[in-house]
Amino acid sequence: MFDDVITLPWDLAGVVAIARWSDGTDASAYFRGKGNTVPVQLGDLLAGAGSGFRLAERYFALGTEHILLGIDHLLFVLGLLLLVRGAGPLVKTITAFTIAHSISLAAAVMGVVTLDRGPVEAAIALSIVLLAREIVVGYSGHTHLVHRRPWLVAFVFGLLHGLGFAGALGEIGLRSADVPLALLTFNLGVEAGQLAFVVLLVLLNRMAGETLRFRVPRFEPALGYALGGLAMLWLFDRLPAVWGA
Repeated sequence: MFDDVITLPWDLAGVVAIARWSDGTDASAYFRGKGNTVPVQLGDLLAGAGSGFRLAERYFALGTEHILLGIDHLLFVLGLLLLVRGAGPLVKTITAFTIAHSISLAAAVMGVVTLDRGPVEAAIALSIVLLAREIVVGYSGHTHLVHRRPWLVAFVFGLLHGLGFAGALGEIGLRSADVPLALLTFNLGVEAGQLAFVVLLVLLNRMAGETLRFRVPRFEPALGYALGGLAMLWLFDRLPAVWGA
């Protein structure tokens, strides 16, 4: 019977299923959605099967998937890369963003902070619009706080983006006993995906500069306008959810 699969109607990213056995033990496992359904493998809900390394592996994969498929989060990171000059300031800025979204992610998952997802997603789009504006303004020679203290701005907006990350965990539900492990491994997955994205962009920029004599700063205004235009479309698309919140 443990090779059987139960298919549940579910159009979100996935679901956490909990099995409670007659001997008093229980097990939980995360199952990814496929289309509008979630296939639940009963074998994964054997006592102990859904705990430990296997559960951590699934939450890590969920975190990596969420950041790599979350185009708005990636474009915000891209905006930070366009805004910051030098390896030292860049590391400081990305670290501030990481610490901030880790704090707000934990606060949201543990119920310390509760906000509707609609306003959070709209505010994330707005943060990209504001960042894009600073990219364009900075190229013209005008500097604001964003240019002088990019790490501070990254920290503030990182708190906002962490609430967006929390929405992914909120969709699937969490057992209280799984919260520490889920938070740790999901966040590690997010960081792994984010780091891979940053490294890829840095390498591509270096390769383009060496082989094609391409220099990103020359195209910063165009990139800033493109970034801001796309974020404005997201903002207008997400505003109805704010009014309905």
